[in-house]
Amino acid sequence: MKKIILSVLTIFVASFHQNSAAQDAQTAPYGVTSSADPRATEAGMEILEKGGSASDAAMAMMLALTVVEPQSSGIGGGGFLIYADGATNGLTTINGRETAPAAATPDRFLDENGKPLGFLKAMPGGRSVGVPGNIQLMAMAHRKWGRLPWADIFAPAIRLADEGYEVNETMAKRLEQIARLWGDFPEAQKLFWVDGKPAPAGTIIKNPALAETLRILASQGPDAFYTGEIAEQIVEAVQKAPVNAGDMTLSDLAAYKAKEQNALCTPYRVYVVCGMGPPSSGATTVLQILGTLTPYDMTKLGKDNPHSWYLLGQAMQLAYADREKYLGDPDFVDVPTLGLIDPDYLKFRSKLINPKKALTNFEAGTPPGASPRTAAVSSEVSGTTHFVAVDPQGSVATMTSTIEGIFGSQLIAGGFMLNNELTDFTFAPEENGAPVANRVEAGKRPLSSMSPTLVFDQNGRKVLALGSAGGKRIIMHVTKTLIGVLDFGLPLEEAIALPNIYFGRGKLMLEEETPLAKMAEDLAKYGQEVDVTDLGSKVNGAQLTVEGWRGAADPRGEGTAQSKIIIAPPQTVQ
Repeated sequence: MKKIILSVLTIFVASFHQNSAAQDAQTAPYGVTSSADPRATEAGMEILEKGGSASDAAMAMMLALTVVEPQSSGIGGGGFLIYADGATNGLTTINGRETAPAAATPDRFLDENGKPLGFLKAMPGGRSVGVPGNIQLMAMAHRKWGRLPWADIFAPAIRLADEGYEVNETMAKRLEQIARLWGDFPEAQKLFWVDGKPAPAGTIIKNPALAETLRILASQGPDAFYTGEIAEQIVEAVQKAPVNAGDMTLSDLAAYKAKEQNALCTPYRVYVVCGMGPPSSGATTVLQILGTLTPYDMTKLGKDNPHSWYLLGQAMQLAYADREKYLGDPDFVDVPTLGLIDPDYLKFRSKLINPKKALTNFEAGTPPGASPRTAAVSSEVSGTTHFVAVDPQGSVATMTSTIEGIFGSQLIAGGFMLNNELTDFTFAPEENGAPVANRVEAGKRPLSSMSPTLVFDQNGRKVLALGSAGGKRIIMHVTKTLIGVLDFGLPLEEAIALPNIYFGRGKLMLEEETPLAKMAEDLAKYGQEVDVTDLGSKVNGAQLTVEGWRGAADPRGEGTAQSKIIIAPPQTVQ
């Protein structure tokens, strides 16, 4: 049954691709970059203007964000990339998620009494650090789609690290938030504090250690990250961490491999929506929510109708219930990926929604192919970043990158922050005597909510690429934006600006100071308690319009997008 469903999806998407290159060439003369920081957006555009591919531009943005957005992402972490090649019409995803070291065991985040640690006990230091994947992801992407020489892609980031960059308001705020933990982390203080305090906005920070790391990688290639001097710095930082000393070894780094995976795609209305399969829970949960809403005419209901948001809230909570029970690393646990997005299963789940009275107890269902499983809630905080690039040949890169929490593990190696991704595992390895899908295991990749997404229209054209930061809320930021474009008919920038919605402690959560917050009383009448709160987001994307591709960035943050006509001679990889 699984093979049949997968074949249908593969054929369906492939048929959409057949004529897309010619159509994109006629309607997409622009190169586009979009990221959460203007300096990264400019780095990507610089690479496009030199003749680089969308992949080259995306990797330049990943490297630049390592320098200017160290609180959120970088080469010390991992990511997921979706790439649609304008030349071959191929659709590929690369899994650069971090892995647990060989010494990791399921009790990694339990205290002496066998109870799960609190997040702030587990997060700082070496035991939360997973083997970073972004450089391996970058290497795979460059081998497949790179047009500029490998070293050229590093130039903007090296320049930022050498010459210095200005601390923006977002970074200054994050430094203030994390300051109380840095009594144990003098290396972080040395780089990011001024006169004994977190650097305020406007401070110029230079990072010569990171510039040197990037030069080594540019000249010696990606293996220099996983062996040699840089690898030794990572292992030393982890094993000699001032708190929670870790057990990562040089062998763990040398063994790391990024993975090419099939995209996960399903129809929605007249579109095909594609995302990242497990260990990302992004595509399965986004596609579940959309599938659960399929019977409802969201276009007719519209964005200003409380009932639209009620239905979205119900579908959201049903999908997340399945997420907590079934999702994990498919190399270690049986994940019913295709069952979770099976149309008949989603019709059944949709029928659980009462149009007039809210469910208040959201339980996981039993999708086709599911084995018995115990549900357990995992931790995932709202760090992370997303960026998108489109080149003049019609190739599209959409990538989410992360070090997990604010400044990751708080550890620095070679001038870059090391992730705390292992706290994305579920701390309790068992619930009610049964193993948890997302428990810690050696070599395993933790569950993620990162949701890079690509949408095709009924003519097979790539029309929308997006993703977001925000921990578990990433899924909802992306889903809301998709509904804004595909159902409400909004331009991407207006769909991103739509209010955010989430849930917690049995309540439906609405973004404060938005039109949705004004619907709180109407939504409460359905029977679920409502909470109006801060639900900031960091969405970046690009959309194909009648004038060509246009970038968009979340108005809640400092992100930017650039859309330019690129005229540059093609260059080949050296």
